[in-house]
Amino acid sequence: MEKQKIKSVLREWIESILIALVLALFVRAFIIQAFKIPTGSMRPTLLEGDIILVNKFIYGARVPFTKLRLPKVREPKRGDVIVFIYPDNPKKDYIKRLIGLPGDIVEIKNGSIYINGNLLVEPLFSQRYYYNRGDFGKEGEKIKVPQNCFFVLGDNSISSQDSRYWGFVPRENILGKALVIYWPFIRIRLIK
Repeated sequence: MEKQKIKSVLREWIESILIALVLALFVRAFIIQAFKIPTGSMRPTLLEGDIILVNKFIYGARVPFTKLRLPKVREPKRGDVIVFIYPDNPKKDYIKRLIGLPGDIVEIKNGSIYINGNLLVEPLFSQRYYYNRGDFGKEGEKIKVPQNCFFVLGDNSISSQDSRYWGFVPRENILGKALVIYWPFIRIRLIK
């Protein structure tokens, strides 16, 4: 009788742990995931060591071990801070601000961003200085963003390895939209 009671309690514990594990894996794969910021390429928006939560379902979460995606809530928008698989090394995740959408013509001129010939005047873009660097960021060069790709830049333009250097982020590489800094405690805030 006592052995049956111990087996019953042990079975309940194992079931509870397995259910919690499956739920945690589901949430991490399809809903929200934590990421740690390793560099200062997104200063002042994100600092080294910040831990953020990324919304994975907004653009259609990737089904693990496949190229399939769940239905999306919306398309990525200019100004979103996105986490994506680095095109030159699929083992690395990067975080940058989305600047150019598919079909856009991007130009960096006198420290400002022009999209399709129009100056971006929103504070997200106009309060930063963007340097002309790399093969895709030369002065006077207009870059057309291919279909199903995006052009991204770090907020800290002087020390960011971004689309100016290595090109475009394919749509299938996007993991999600950065939502909130949740650690360290004194920096808790929504990411804009």
